[in-house]
Amino acid sequence: MTFASVPDLVLEPMVRGALMEDLGSYGDVTTRAVIPADTNYDARLNAREDAVVSGMQIAALAFRLVDPSLEIVTHIADGQPCKKGDTLMEIKGSAASILSGERVALNFAGRLTGIATKTSGFVAETKGTAARVTCTRKTTPGLRLVEKLAVLHGGGFNHRYSLSDAILIKDNHIAAAGGVRQVLEATKAHASHMMAVEIEVDRLDQLAEALDVGGASVVLLDNMDNDMLREAVKMVDGRIKTEASGNVTLDRIASIAATGVDYISSGALTHSARTVDLGLDF
Repeated sequence: MTFASVPDLVLEPMVRGALMEDLGSYGDVTTRAVIPADTNYDARLNAREDAVVSGMQIAALAFRLVDPSLEIVTHIADGQPCKKGDTLMEIKGSAASILSGERVALNFAGRLTGIATKTSGFVAETKGTAARVTCTRKTTPGLRLVEKLAVLHGGGFNHRYSLSDAILIKDNHIAAAGGVRQVLEATKAHASHMMAVEIEVDRLDQLAEALDVGGASVVLLDNMDNDMLREAVKMVDGRIKTEASGNVTLDRIASIAATGVDYISSGALTHSARTVDLGLDF
């Protein structure tokens, strides 16, 4: 699948901040001390294990922000699989510039490729069902945009981006407001017609009440076992979308998808993804 890139303008503040953090107040003193200014090189960003690629746009942006004259060719794009030993990107030009941008480029690319790879594994387990795998807001502070992009690159879907995107009534909202009926009636009175509404339930009697009151377009079935999920899907009977969440693991997700839920959300896609081993070789 080919993915449209986010404009570099949107990503630039994040990448620039990471470069400023790494370069400090005086730049790359090691490179400046040992590499003659006129030294040019052809570097390759290589995969050291099989993966699904993400972060190539950001890695290229990191190098260009250090030195716009660098020649950068991406060989394996975001969202594509790679094998151990594949060259993902080639960077030609000033050796000093390449070395100065190396760590930031690799930090982003390794982290995001890890998320895309983990997501791809979860998605593969749902093959043959209609269930879609989505992320959550359990992301690294400041990196939500790119981590959610990595989920897309892995074949997943995005949940709401922030608290302002949709109304998601959680168990704490229900407890504080006095019950399922109260939160849904309040939502119907105040929500814009353009605002999606999802309500979390962890019991079938709560689900029955939510369906009776109405006002939600999605129900989040929280920490239910598979038998309860199947019963919940039967109760909903296609009237609203269903989302399973809680205790979603790689070895369980296939059985969750088989219950008939529409979506399966997992914070593990972002908060527990392992960084993939990528290296920049001269």
